[in-house]
Amino acid sequence: MTGGEVAGILVAVFWAILVSFLAVVLVRLAQTLKAATRLVADVTEQAVPLLADASATVRSAQTQLDRVDAIATDVQEVTSNASALSSTVASTFGGPLVKVAAFGYGVRQALSRKGAPAPGSAAPERGARRTVVGRTVPAARRRNKKG
Repeated sequence: MTGGEVAGILVAVFWAILVSFLAVVLVRLAQTLKAATRLVADVTEQAVPLLADASATVRSAQTQLDRVDAIATDVQEVTSNASALSSTVASTFGGPLVKVAAFGYGVRQALSRKGAPAPGSAAPERGARRTVVGRTVPAARRRNKKG
């Protein structure tokens, strides 16, 4: 055997080892790609129903938000109507009610003076009760007014 033949055999053995090594690497790479493909397929199988459920949930939430918005609009309208009604009632009945209250106060004052003792007469005893317009008022709560 000559040196060229030995070199050729060494190169052939080297190439055989290199090709074997590359074949092992390619087989493992193919297995890894198959596993990745299975993983992606499994994730897709599980993700699609989850995304459909999430989409349905978002649609339901949007529907509920639309309902809440409609309710809030109605409440705002009712609030403005109630405010307008209370303003109308206050302006319509406010003046006459004040006049009626003032008249009632004047009548009570007049009736209480009518039943009051004349100036110079003896004051009622302490703790005595006096009837004023159909009710009894304790002496401690009565006011002696001059007039």
